[in-house]
Amino acid sequence: MTLSIAGVAARPKSAPPVQARKFKLPLRWISPVALVLLWQLASSTGVLSPDKLASPVTVAQSAGELIADGQLGEAFAVSITRVLFGFLIGGVIGVVLGLASGLSRWGETLLDPPVQMLRTLPHLGLIPLFILWFGIGEEPKLALVAAGVAFPLYLNLHAGIRQTDPGLVEAARVLGYSRVERVVHVVLPSAVPQTLVGLRIALGTAWLSLIVGEQINADAGLGFLINNAREFLRTDVVVVGLVVYALLGLTTDALVRLLERRVLRWQKR
Repeated sequence: MTLSIAGVAARPKSAPPVQARKFKLPLRWISPVALVLLWQLASSTGVLSPDKLASPVTVAQSAGELIADGQLGEAFAVSITRVLFGFLIGGVIGVVLGLASGLSRWGETLLDPPVQMLRTLPHLGLIPLFILWFGIGEEPKLALVAAGVAFPLYLNLHAGIRQTDPGLVEAARVLGYSRVERVVHVVLPSAVPQTLVGLRIALGTAWLSLIVGEQINADAGLGFLINNAREFLRTDVVVVGLVVYALLGLTTDALVRLLERRVLRWQKR
């Protein structure tokens, strides 16, 4: 009898029923849908003036018009290209510095102090300096996105490498692994979870940087679309641009989370 009770107690908790999991996602949409309905009600009753904020119906109609005439598609393509190139530049810088500082004591001694000092500066405050250095073309926008990406990647990669379990490294050394093999098979895989966290933060910062960067003499992109709408008091178009920014941020974050599930399948949930 004792054995049977112990066996039952030792059993892992069963996963929640499929039916319960199915209703988990729709429940998360209750509050957003309620906010949109409240927004529409305030606009319809005149509590919320169209000059202050257009109604959801008007925003949806404007989005359809912008898609139909191609303006939104062109702005979307330009903004995506800026984020892509800025992210590549910042990603390479962050990863190279993180590897050099994380894997080498001399690298940490020489690189970590200046990087830590620079990361405390609000990178959006570097806009005047970037304009002086690069002018008012595409370069300051890319530099701003790159700066927003590099620091989160550097910090999380560096922390992931430094937090590697010393016992695993010592075990690999005892088994005859060379330094390079220990780095490749133990240290870098241990740093992957933390690095993916940095990647999610970096993508969010990249979109935030782009929103600000596209205010710098932009002649195309979502920021240009929003600026034009602001001059003509088109709050509906402004909201469309902001919604697209938000959807892009959510989409890239979801892609990284999907990558996490694929890469970190060996981890316990």
